[in-house]
Amino acid sequence: MGHSREDKRESHARIVQAAARRFRERGIEGLSIAGLMQEAGLTHGGFYKHFDSRGALVKEALDCALSASAQAGTDGAGFRQRVEAYLSPAHRDAPGSGCAVAALAGDVGRADDAARARYAQQLRQSLGTLAGLLGGTEGAARAQAEVRAMVAFSAMVGALGLARACAGDPLSDEILATVRAYLGDSFAPGAEGPASPMD
Repeated sequence: MGHSREDKRESHARIVQAAARRFRERGIEGLSIAGLMQEAGLTHGGFYKHFDSRGALVKEALDCALSASAQAGTDGAGFRQRVEAYLSPAHRDAPGSGCAVAALAGDVGRADDAARARYAQQLRQSLGTLAGLLGGTEGAARAQAEVRAMVAFSAMVGALGLARACAGDPLSDEILATVRAYLGDSFAPGAEGPASPMD
């Protein structure tokens, strides 16, 4: 009996992780339950042994994807290193294991209130992490760091989305390199602040 419960827990985790990966690759609406169960090595009919509904799976998988994004890249890297990793060809080419905030931006806007609230929670956490890397712990310095973090992260998410949309075209690499260099030169601690990209 204990072994059976452990098997069920492992199967459940495999389904959720596979769904989280697929969400980032194809969006929430691109999820096929039959394909997902096959990927997890289970039968389609077994889905309802694990979830009451598709919505229950979506909630868990979204949480899994966003939690994985929160844990990624938290190994002491500074602002410039995070920007370089985020706006890299490797991250662009691996949406299934990449940032869920970027991958799901369009989908979550059309999702239910609970999904949007969970997404906003992760977005606040990501912005807070970046603000901490940009300096300032209180008062006006913290407020300025939070503004810079919001602008920088918006640029990162947008650049990643555009680069993925035109992957295979030289413009994709150009977008990544240009925004990566601009943010690193203009936003990293010690930089004089954002300048016009045309300068």
